[in-house]
Amino acid sequence: MDDLAALDELNRLLDIDDAETVNTSMRLSTSLRDAAALAVEQFNAAPSATTMAAAALRQSLETLALETALRLHYRQHPDAQPTLAEVAHALAIQDGSPLAERPDLLAAAATAVLERRPNADADDVLLWAEAQLAVLG
Repeated sequence: MDDLAALDELNRLLDIDDAETVNTSMRLSTSLRDAAALAVEQFNAAPSATTMAAAALRQSLETLALETALRLHYRQHPDAQPTLAEVAHALAIQDGSPLAERPDLLAAAATAVLERRPNADADDVLLWAEAQLAVLG
């Protein structure tokens, strides 16, 4: 099965709204089991630890599906992938940062940061740009 077919099947399974359940054997560390029980009992995190585990598994699978769809899209359309500077600019807008008005500074910061940290992310770029603004006045 190729990635796209697997993604389609994953989404199909996640879209099924059934009440049918199945018993599974899942090994958890004692501390994780106890933490879930405490969260259920003390904080009403979910009706049960099992419900909490199922919700976490669903959320993890939905996130995986979205990330996979994006990865496959970028594989087919590499020019559609935003640059680090573009992602940093979008983050600055989302955060309401004054850097949102300085895409030129963000582009320069992205270049400088990538020279030092090839795996840098948008937060690294914003931090670098903020430091540059502080130094420059």
